[in-house]
Amino acid sequence: MTTSTWVPYSTTKVRAQQDTLINLLRGRGADVIILDQAAECSSQHYPRDLGFVIDDVFFKARLNSEHRRPEADALDALMAGMPKVAQLPAGTIEGGDVMLHAGSVLVGLSEETSTAGAEALQTVMGHLGIDREVVLIRFATTGIVHLDDHFNLVAPQTALVHRSVFPPDQIRWFEKHFDLIDVTDDEALAVQVNVLAIAPGTVVAAEGSDRICGELVARGIDVLTIDYSEVTKVPGSLRCSTLPLLRT
Repeated sequence: MTTSTWVPYSTTKVRAQQDTLINLLRGRGADVIILDQAAECSSQHYPRDLGFVIDDVFFKARLNSEHRRPEADALDALMAGMPKVAQLPAGTIEGGDVMLHAGSVLVGLSEETSTAGAEALQTVMGHLGIDREVVLIRFATTGIVHLDDHFNLVAPQTALVHRSVFPPDQIRWFEKHFDLIDVTDDEALAVQVNVLAIAPGTVVAAEGSDRICGELVARGIDVLTIDYSEVTKVPGSLRCSTLPLLRT
């Protein structure tokens, strides 16, 4: 199964569409920080993978792809001003595979995140007094770049899911914990799962994902749409483009 594709893109159009997202977030009261350009890095489209915040601790990711590791260096100056920073001693783990749910941390075992990385996260959280359980999310197929392209929380008890890439027992676990909105293979390939929840009842989605947006609205979720068609050629989308550092 093809789960992602790269298509030639216009850097100018990508930046314009990213600026639209930035303006939307600022208009909603968010403080948006633009990372400095990283040396020896061909692109910096997706800071989500570089780290993640659990409660009040920022965890720097352990990137799996060597060519992406210079991207993480752009975080160093920002991390120096953070009150609590943690780094994991083993494995690989990227922010696109990490989601918070109730008293747990969901970690997708994708091509970029390993079991060793998830185990290291559980150990370090224990040392820091973070009372959360790491829940491993497994896939039924190879070629999965990140969890958030196939499963994404859009509200505390609601999630988008691309069923065909998960084994039956994983789907049963999802069904037990969430109101699921099913996503087709074509919608997943168009990265339409990768929406950005900016509040418990508000989601930013890409134009063209009309059916998914309709399902969200039917559940009482406020949906804001922007044109992100050029960015998704990389591929990736709205959640990938952002790295939340502080939530209220």
